[in-house]
Amino acid sequence: MKLPSRVKLVDVGPRDGLQNEKAPVPAAVKIELVHRLQDAGLTEIEVTSFVSPKWVPQMADAAEVMAGIRRKPGVRYSVLTPNMKGFEAAVAPARALWPDEIVVFGAASEAFSQRNINCSIAESIERFRPVVQAAKAANIYVRGAISCAVGCPYEGEVAPERVALVARLMKDIGVQHIGVADTIGVGTPVKVQRAMEAALQHYDLNDVSGHFHDTYGQALVNTLVCLQMGVWQFDTSSAGLGGCPYAKGATGNVATEDVVYLLQGMGIETGIDLEKLIDAGKFISDFLARKPNSRAATALLNQRAN
Repeated sequence: MKLPSRVKLVDVGPRDGLQNEKAPVPAAVKIELVHRLQDAGLTEIEVTSFVSPKWVPQMADAAEVMAGIRRKPGVRYSVLTPNMKGFEAAVAPARALWPDEIVVFGAASEAFSQRNINCSIAESIERFRPVVQAAKAANIYVRGAISCAVGCPYEGEVAPERVALVARLMKDIGVQHIGVADTIGVGTPVKVQRAMEAALQHYDLNDVSGHFHDTYGQALVNTLVCLQMGVWQFDTSSAGLGGCPYAKGATGNVATEDVVYLLQGMGIETGIDLEKLIDAGKFISDFLARKPNSRAATALLNQRAN
């Protein structure tokens, strides 16, 4: 077993983590969170989502947030663009305010796809073709996410063949990187390994990542099994922010703090300062008036207090 010597983490807290918060989070707070994350050493941050404010009110300030970020050299800022309207909004301002990367997504579950966007998996991916073409023409990197890669709130377990299908379709439209996402956090190591192997049928090891929610407390072991496969890129969320609006009880993405603690303990380099990262998670958690949903952060904050 050859573990990676270095791992890249994409903190999705500002977007995936905050999008389901009911109370408005001001743009200034979101911007400060991004600044704190990059100051902690994060080089990949998913900042916001250019979606209809009717469907995701929390992301209505996407342009304001992107304009307010103090950009740091070496940091890649990504945004979710679910359609051409979203992409056009993302690139409407001056070039200096454009995202470095866009994210598109497709479900590996037919039921999820039909229930939420009223079309098949294949149709949903095909809708992204013009978005991907426009992004690449503008020299913007394109990352794709395969949601519900191991389980679906409507149809239960998802077969690895479905993951392979979405990966192939994403590859066909020009998506450069694919993330295998356990959106509702029901995955266990063997299931996650099979889903990742399915994605690897169409993408190189350097072009895949894991995205694991922690609903059943399996996100860290699912991360570990992927590390053992050689996967070296993962999505995580500061303070464990987030959840899935379509799966009652689903928690946020695995906490960035917990993954960094795990990796440091394994001697794997991340370039992230854990203490500064904990401060970033505490900042947003304090604003939301709750404790960080990270065991490592909780333990280390308790140590500080004592």
